[in-house]
Amino acid sequence: MIWFLRCLFVVVLGSMLWVTSWAGMQQSLGAFAHSATMRDPWVIATLFDAYWAFIAVYVWVAWKEPSLAARVLWFISIIALGNMAIAAYFLRELFSIPATGPLADVFARRNPGRLVLAGILTAASVAIYLLA
Repeated sequence: MIWFLRCLFVVVLGSMLWVTSWAGMQQSLGAFAHSATMRDPWVIATLFDAYWAFIAVYVWVAWKEPSLAARVLWFISIIALGNMAIAAYFLRELFSIPATGPLADVFARRNPGRLVLAGILTAASVAIYLLA
C-alpha cells in the first residue's frame, strides 16, 4: 500500500506541475481572475470545494505539526499551491517510513515540526504569486 500511495502522490504532483505550467503558458493567473469565466457559478463552486478540501487537509497537517512556524508555513503552502503542496507533504510522510512499515505511522504520528519543505514551498508560492 505504501508503494501505491507513493506512486499516486508522485502522479498527483507531476500532473499538477504539468497542468499548471501549461495553463500558465496559455493565460496568466491575473488574466483569468479578471475574466468572465471566473464569475461562472460552477467555477466558483469548484473553487469553494477545492479550498474547503485544502483547509480540511491543513487541519490534519496542523495536528501533525506541533510547531507554530511549521503550521503557518504549511498553511501558506497549501492555500497557495493546493494539491501540489498536499502531494509534497504526503510524499515526505510516506518516504519517512520503510515501504514495509505500518501505514498507521504516516497518519497517526506527530512530527517534530520540520520547516525545510514547508519553507521551500512557501517561498516558491510567494515567488510565483509575485511574478504572476
